[in-house]
Amino acid sequence: MADAGPVRYLATAVPDPADLDFAERIAKHRERRPSDWTVVESADPATVLVEEFGAAGATLIDDIGTWLTARIDARDAWNAPRGTVAPDADALVAAVAAYRHRLVIVSPEVGMGVIPATRSGRLFRDEIGTLNQRLAQVCDEAFLIVAGIPVRLR
Repeated sequence: MADAGPVRYLATAVPDPADLDFAERIAKHRERRPSDWTVVESADPATVLVEEFGAAGATLIDDIGTWLTARIDARDAWNAPRGTVAPDADALVAAVAAYRHRLVIVSPEVGMGVIPATRSGRLFRDEIGTLNQRLAQVCDEAFLIVAGIPVRLR
């Protein structure tokens, strides 16, 4: 979806040096990326989207779930009231709405299964669900990828 011209890849994960499993996942991700992509790691999309990249290329945000997790961590919000990360979500939605070039956003859809047994799981599920809805409202198209097949929602 982003492979028409130059690609700016915003990797949103904030690695924890003590988490070797996650570090290995990130390393494998780096190996799979095309070498000609411009990569911004540990990116805050709301900040990066205001920087010009060019209308001929696409910006790919991968992914909103790791970004949201990092924001919840940064605000120490896992046990805080719902909506603690609302200022971050508001800034992201505003940046996406204002962005005028090709933009592809990857985000998990976690509301299709059982309700998580833990408070942190429910918090993430609720926050990502609301954020996904808000992002879809300001985007021209929305796709759900199921078994590697894109299904157009809008």
